[in-house]
Amino acid sequence: MTANNRIVLSSDHSAIALRQVIAAHVEALGWVAVDIGPMTPESTPYPQHGEAAARRVASGDCRFGIILCGTGQGIMMAANKVRGIRCGVCGDTFSARMIRQHNDANMIALGARVIGEGLALDIVDAFLTAPFDGGRHAPRVAMIDALEG
Repeated sequence: MTANNRIVLSSDHSAIALRQVIAAHVEALGWVAVDIGPMTPESTPYPQHGEAAARRVASGDCRFGIILCGTGQGIMMAANKVRGIRCGVCGDTFSARMIRQHNDANMIALGARVIGEGLALDIVDAFLTAPFDGGRHAPRVAMIDALEG
């Protein structure tokens, strides 16, 4: 099993149900879903889950990451603190395609209290099927990576 077909998924307590739907969806598409939880509904801090998923992507264990919290914002901020991660919150398919095509994003964050299941799956599909365009975008991605110091 290679990292090229693995997607790590994590969330806080507010997004467990949507995360599990997304995990089943990506597996139906042929990906290996690495769901790192949580599995129970007790309140849990989103930063630890964003970081844990981001470390799996940054290490090369997983090709992509899909993370969720109530808005997607907090968990995205935590993930982006990990070197090598480019994660954006998406509430529409256009943005999901663009962060792959122009920013070579390797993670996506979704707000379980913001979008419904159908839209979430469409966003995931847009993210996973869009290739990085490279070209004029590659130097800009390198500039983003250089900000990590």
